[in-house]
Amino acid sequence: MPRFHCPLPLSAGVEVDLPAGAARHVQVLRMQPGDTITLFEGHQEGAGGEWQATILRMGRSDVVVRVDQHHPAERENLRPVHLLAGITANERMDWLVEKATELGVTSITPLLAERSVLKLKGERGDKKRAHWQAVAVAACEQCGRNRVPVIHEAVTLEQWLQRASAVGVRAVLSLAEGTQPLSQVLQALQAQTDEAAPAPVFFLSGPEGGLTAHEEQLARSQGFAPVTLGPRILRAETAPLAALVLSTQ
Repeated sequence: MPRFHCPLPLSAGVEVDLPAGAARHVQVLRMQPGDTITLFEGHQEGAGGEWQATILRMGRSDVVVRVDQHHPAERENLRPVHLLAGITANERMDWLVEKATELGVTSITPLLAERSVLKLKGERGDKKRAHWQAVAVAACEQCGRNRVPVIHEAVTLEQWLQRASAVGVRAVLSLAEGTQPLSQVLQALQAQTDEAAPAPVFFLSGPEGGLTAHEEQLARSQGFAPVTLGPRILRAETAPLAALVLSTQ
């Protein structure tokens, strides 16, 4: 059954106009009145789950549906995982956002790292953020998630540290000496975790070329443990995904 993001208050029996993007998608699929679809609000907080709905009317640019039945489907990882990812060039950041969403990331903060080729400010930054959020929404529609990860505004590491909560485990993907395998860090975390409310994990990774020595030292001074994923050097868009997979097993 086709799935669509509908960030509106949904309840059984109500009729709603689908958002423009979802309505356009329904029309592209050539669906008809009487067909059933799945809707999800996508909020990080709240009841979650998804709704079965029936198409009632279709206009040139609008689609009206009746919300029928709620299904309390929950497909999130038990442990919240947040990525601070150095902004990569071209379409690689789109790919990272898409795959991280499929793997269950809770939020992504695009990092304006010193070696980031793409520098985002002002209106251009707002447009990119909206684009990446749309990528995350589309990935949720495809993979079955009912909670859309938040794409935060692009910030420098210093700005993020000034605003960040102290709660959670912090790890920086590093090529420097003195790192420990990420698996060891996660095992130690598992031993002391509360299964009812697992501590969130924050992963910091750099863009192409990695973090600078200054950025990594700053991260370490603020509690980021340097970790490694193994003997091979992974691309900037691959490393955080590998870390995400390990952290959600």
